[in-house]
Amino acid sequence: MQAKESRATSYTTLAPGPAFRHEIEVKRSRFITVLRRAGTEEQARELVAELRREFHDARHHCSAFLVGPDRDVQRSSDDGEPSGTAGIPMLEALAKRETAPGVADLSDVSAVVVRYFGGILLGAGGLVRAYSESVSAALAEVRLVRRSRLRICAAEVPHLAAGRLENDLRAAGFAMAETSYRSQAAVLRLALPDDAAAIAAAAERVRALTAGATDLSPKGTEWVDAALP
Repeated sequence: MQAKESRATSYTTLAPGPAFRHEIEVKRSRFITVLRRAGTEEQARELVAELRREFHDARHHCSAFLVGPDRDVQRSSDDGEPSGTAGIPMLEALAKRETAPGVADLSDVSAVVVRYFGGILLGAGGLVRAYSESVSAALAEVRLVRRSRLRICAAEVPHLAAGRLENDLRAAGFAMAETSYRSQAAVLRLALPDDAAAIAAAAERVRALTAGATDLSPKGTEWVDAALP
């Protein structure tokens, strides 16, 4: 069965790379937050398993994660803390994180908070605040990127015309994916917004630049990272 296409065309996620770590202390308890990008539920759970092995002597390994452009996979675990005092506050910190004014679209992120008990009971309210603040503090420092679903369209042109056409398209503001070279022609790939009007405008520009000799052909979609403005 074919996977359902996402309704979202863009969202915010963590920059690729190793897990990000941040630690706070609350009444002698250590709360070590680890954030890592996770594109699947399996990847999100792998982080929990890895940290259980690394911090095997810690009392709690609480977790929360959001997965998918539509954030349709959301899970959390209190891992032995009183019900509702750890996993849910962590998940809410992820889900409500504003990536732009009025926009909360963070996804594909797994968060684990490792707690070393410091000997002082925090109470239910104290635990909720500690776990929420631990994740929020980490999110405030981690590097984020914008992930957009772009439509890849190809234009096949003679080798001698490829360089000039690519330069003209870049100058016109179009994002270019990797160009490939075949024996008879070069294939330029444009990364366009997944929008009919944008694709039509690009096709019109390509025809104008090639005197009507070249059309764009669709080549599917790709999710592409870009730095936040």
